[in-house]
Amino acid sequence: MRKRKLGTAGPAVSNVGLGTLTWGRDTPADEAQKQLDLFLDAGGVVIDTSPYFAGGTAEMVLGELLGSAVDRSSVHLISRAGLSEDGIDASRSSLERSIRSSLLQLGTDWIDTLILAAPDPATNVEETADALGALAQRGLIHSVGLGNCPGWYAGLMSELLRERGVKLAALHMEYSLLERGIEREIVPFAEFAGAGVIAWSALGRGVLAGRYRHSIPPDSRAASPHFANFVEPYLATPSRQVVEAIATAADGLGVDIATVSLAWLLSRPTVSCALIGPRTSAQLAAILTGLDEEIPDAVLDALTEVTAPTWGYPERF
Repeated sequence: MRKRKLGTAGPAVSNVGLGTLTWGRDTPADEAQKQLDLFLDAGGVVIDTSPYFAGGTAEMVLGELLGSAVDRSSVHLISRAGLSEDGIDASRSSLERSIRSSLLQLGTDWIDTLILAAPDPATNVEETADALGALAQRGLIHSVGLGNCPGWYAGLMSELLRERGVKLAALHMEYSLLERGIEREIVPFAEFAGAGVIAWSALGRGVLAGRYRHSIPPDSRAASPHFANFVEPYLATPSRQVVEAIATAADGLGVDIATVSLAWLLSRPTVSCALIGPRTSAQLAAILTGLDEEIPDAVLDALTEVTAPTWGYPERF
């Protein structure tokens, strides 16, 4: 596994990160331990979690595993704040409660990168920036990222954070061959601001691993009551056509579909880390093995062309 800077001025992180979305629910603790061991042995550093994964169970499981076997300074923990049971809440009190809960669950004194989960239209942006700046000044978080936001919000929040002595480190966005919308605004802004893109659902919610080409396996995420609605949009015909194009390339190269999918994403400008969330250690092992494969630029360029997002007003100017 290779290392990259998180943006232009951030720390070195692994170019692939381990997601914990299913930990404590579809992935039991013993299987999570196997995943963590495999990931760290492969040189992985970034571990992505959230107090909202599995009702908080994911952070608890991760905290127990880190506390018993891992040097805290050897991993880069990403967690989130800005949501509540009632929806989006990026108020000062909400962010304070969320970070303190995460620190307790994870058994750590700091979060390496805290992601503001989404813009909160009900909270003044300066209040949110003040809260994030205060958390950084107290050392509870070492860097700040923004998730699931449009370009104008990223620009505004970046400036407000800068005024409070905090550089925007990351943009935490869904990005894959099935979702390239961030190329319209977020990728150009990331290049301008020197922020790194942390791509979640790097394998298209599991669809770009090729598991759903012919059916929905009964043990898959698409068959799970927790995630079926999450996966379903990527099982329609347009996504299937993309998967088949990747499969054609993968077959010709003698590699897995997931290998080609990840290679394409890691070739994109501004991507610092691609997040994967395998349910089992066997799935993780297969993905990690594929990272050593070299995919020809011509193949990656062809996939870029056939999956290009539609550009219109005003982006084309």
